[in-house]
Amino acid sequence: MPIDAIRLVSAATVPWRRLRTALVCALIVTLPLTLVWDSVWPLWSTAALLATAGTLAFSLLERWPRRLPPWVARWALQVAGVALAMPLTTLAIYLLRTPVDAPPFWTDAERRSGFFLLCFFGTLVAPWLALSALVRQKDALARTQALAFELERSELARQALDARLHLMQAQVAPHFLFNTLANVQALVDTGSPQAPALLRSLTAYLRAAVPRLHDAAGASSGTLGQELELVRAYLELMRMRMPDRLAFTLRSDAALLDMCCPALILLTLVENAVRHGIDPAEEGGRIDVSVCRRGDNCVATVRDTGVGMGTGSGTGLATLRERLALHFGGRAQLRLYAVTPHGVCAEIEFSVGA
Repeated sequence: MPIDAIRLVSAATVPWRRLRTALVCALIVTLPLTLVWDSVWPLWSTAALLATAGTLAFSLLERWPRRLPPWVARWALQVAGVALAMPLTTLAIYLLRTPVDAPPFWTDAERRSGFFLLCFFGTLVAPWLALSALVRQKDALARTQALAFELERSELARQALDARLHLMQAQVAPHFLFNTLANVQALVDTGSPQAPALLRSLTAYLRAAVPRLHDAAGASSGTLGQELELVRAYLELMRMRMPDRLAFTLRSDAALLDMCCPALILLTLVENAVRHGIDPAEEGGRIDVSVCRRGDNCVATVRDTGVGMGTGSGTGLATLRERLALHFGGRAQLRLYAVTPHGVCAEIEFSVGA
């Protein structure tokens, strides 16, 4: 619930909670008096009126007057007002309940005694109840402020995370687009007859890639199936560029295809395998992409038979590690292994329930 809504609900329910608490306390305090009072209902009705008057005085002085002299504390004014309301309200009740033709109540010893008893108990108990209400009010205010601070902190943290994810997404998109266009340019410059087919493959690749690159929610709403389609389009494109030097396979557990994953995580690994593994290798190599389940985790593996580790991987892997940390919050791992006799195996493992 938004913090403004919490404050509105609290402001609407506080007066009724105060009155209910005051009525219950008045009932408890007057219980001993029932032993000496002639009739219980007039006593309880008087106590209920005193409780209502004390609650009204407490709530009225909470907001009025709006400005107080510096030497007057608001809480002291409320407590004094509640204490003063007890004898004044008792006096008003006794005056109103005295018939017009009857003698004043103070001439009746029994009624006079009842008046002073009610004044004594009211003046003795009501200020303490007011102080208790002030303490509870202060605690509630502290809790509300703490909740507001926590909500504000969470909102700022979420906004910062979104901003970082969008920045990472913006960094990734040009990275892939410019690398791919550079590969196409290389073929065009050499006058390769594969150029038309390559352009068709590039179109298919961009058709699959651009929606994910420009989707602001792509970092969290993509699926492994979409990621594999993008990887297939990219590898088809690369195989046309170097038909005699690249082979690839894609394998996936069908049950994992609908699983959500950050955009371009597999493509980052595949692009690195091509750029830093297959491209530098004179004889080329193959890339095997697989997605499987290992216990409660999903494992995505990209294995290449290129030149192996140590040729540098650019900023792609560093960016990918940060994106995984932001998306999965430490529940994902990126591991790199050397493949014998040569090549690299990159493995991402993350929780299926993340």
